[in-house]
Amino acid sequence: MSAKKKIEIESEENKEDPSEKQGQGSTGEASTGSAGGQYAPSGTDQSSDSVKALEEKLEAATKEAQENYDRLLRVSADFENFKKRTAREMEDYRKFAIQSLVKDLLPVIDNLELAIKSASESVRDRDSHLLDGVDLTRKEILKVLEKYNVKQIEALGQNFDPNFHEAVMREESDQHAENTVTNELQKGYLMHDRLIRPAMVVVAAPKKDAGE
Repeated sequence: MSAKKKIEIESEENKEDPSEKQGQGSTGEASTGSAGGQYAPSGTDQSSDSVKALEEKLEAATKEAQENYDRLLRVSADFENFKKRTAREMEDYRKFAIQSLVKDLLPVIDNLELAIKSASESVRDRDSHLLDGVDLTRKEILKVLEKYNVKQIEALGQNFDPNFHEAVMREESDQHAENTVTNELQKGYLMHDRLIRPAMVVVAAPKKDAGE
């Protein structure tokens, strides 16, 4: 082989391919740039999403706690009202448990008072002891009723009160003011200030002139 041809072969082997250098350089730079560009924004987005999720959970938990507190307040108020209502009902039951018994006894007292009134109008000596006995029985019954806060309504001579009196007739009178109770036909009774029975009464009316 000639010396000239040998030199040409060695020259071709030592030549560098500029495309290989360029490819290697661009590959390294792209790799470095790509890695750096993806890392920073990825971490920031994840951190922001985590904070937002925690804030939403905190807001939901706070709302739920407030709703539970409001519900507790309503339940507590309802329970207090229930206790007060039950206490009132028990107190009323205790006061008026014998109301039916009292109503059944009232006619007995009426008959005793009627007997006393009839006997006193034409009393004889031999009947006086019987009259005293009947009157004593009446007083004893009334005394028992007073233990249970049962009392008679004062009507005779009082102004007519529709809350406690029942007018069965009107009587002309110039001795009493109008609407004054002049006669009591049947006693009325209260129990703990509750009306058991109104008094049946006669009420005064203005006396008319003879010419009318």
